[in-house]
Amino acid sequence: MKKTLLFAFSIISIWSYGQQILPESQRAKVVDEILEERFNVLLPKLMDKTEIDMWVVISREYNEDPVIKTMLPSTWLNARRRTILLFYRDKEKGSIDKLAVARYNVGKSIQSAWDKEKEPNQWKRLMQLIEERNPKKIGLNFSKDHNIADGLDKTDYEEFMENLPKKYQSKVVSAEQLAVRWIETRTPREMVIYNQLVDITHDVISEAFSEKIITPGVTTTTEVEWWMRQKVTDLGLKTWFHPTVDVQRTSEELVGHLYSFSGRPDDLVIQPGDLLHCDFGITYLRLNTDCQELAYVLKPNEKEAPKFLKDALKEGNKVQDFLTKNMIKGRTGNEILAKALQEAKDNGLRPAIYTHPLGAYGHSAGTTIGMWDSQGGVMKDDGENYPLNPNTVYAIELNATVNIPEWKRDIRIMLEEAGFYGEDGFRYVNGRQTELLLIPRIKEYLGN
Repeated sequence: MKKTLLFAFSIISIWSYGQQILPESQRAKVVDEILEERFNVLLPKLMDKTEIDMWVVISREYNEDPVIKTMLPSTWLNARRRTILLFYRDKEKGSIDKLAVARYNVGKSIQSAWDKEKEPNQWKRLMQLIEERNPKKIGLNFSKDHNIADGLDKTDYEEFMENLPKKYQSKVVSAEQLAVRWIETRTPREMVIYNQLVDITHDVISEAFSEKIITPGVTTTTEVEWWMRQKVTDLGLKTWFHPTVDVQRTSEELVGHLYSFSGRPDDLVIQPGDLLHCDFGITYLRLNTDCQELAYVLKPNEKEAPKFLKDALKEGNKVQDFLTKNMIKGRTGNEILAKALQEAKDNGLRPAIYTHPLGAYGHSAGTTIGMWDSQGGVMKDDGENYPLNPNTVYAIELNATVNIPEWKRDIRIMLEEAGFYGEDGFRYVNGRQTELLLIPRIKEYLGN
């Protein structure tokens, strides 16, 4: 009997990562072009908003300030010796000086302003540049509330202050607001690229959660984790954390939230009827993704996931909706968290929200909206006092606990997707999961 293969229900994806990922030389070109735009267009605006007219960023090789790591050109993988960057904004003239108290230019945008033969002492040359400009405020990267804005080490701070003329010492302030805004703010071009990053992330998850990689009864969760890690390496990319894959099934009780990240059994064999969950993110073009998705392993003769699991996913999507509609400019993370949790609970849901900024770092700087172990709100030194600003990206990370009578237990629908908050409100960077991935993808054979 002749059989014709028809693709019905879920279609097997064609994974074509190579068409999306640039070779190293082109990546460097894009990184440097974006960096130049950020220095020349974005930075002056941020300095004006935060009212800091001089920003001094100091770092030493292999002990880099998190901020300076986002400022180095593509061919610099680290700072060199002691690298000092000085940014001076003259708002009246509409100009910005971008100088390096270093032996060489730092990329195209930052010009060397130190001739060691004329002035052997690097600190003295820095002080000359400061005195020539006579700033109103000198921002340094120290902060109690934001770790990414606290990159100035004790030695460099002490040497800076020892060399700084007394008349300027009262002008030294924390640059935390400027540093956080620099780290969190995305340009329009970066957002075009971000869509591609998340698309690649979704593709890797889709392939990992497919019959190409998973053979029920044989493949383990650990093998899938390492496949994802290896896939990223093979694509010429990096992961910023080790991927995790965990299972919820009818024969087991719901365990604590920490189970998904630590304490999971290794080499758990994936079986038909399992609900799989992964946590996975990549780094590409100096941006990061962070994504959690769910898949169902079909039992024999099943063509779709059980309705109770589909309905459970919808509850997770509802929690997402309550969160994102409360993301309003100027609200703090605790305010957003409290309103979203209350509205979700009022609608019969059992939510937990632990959304974090995403961008130049995976757990980046900006507005923290809950933590998995702080559902009553976070302390101010975790970012609670920082308002939601436009042109920022977040890992919309949360879960909904759902009772499944058919399994005689609760399950947790854990979701995470990149979301962008702009002047026009919130949107997902590259969509969100609203249907469970199926293993295997369904193929139907029809005889004729």
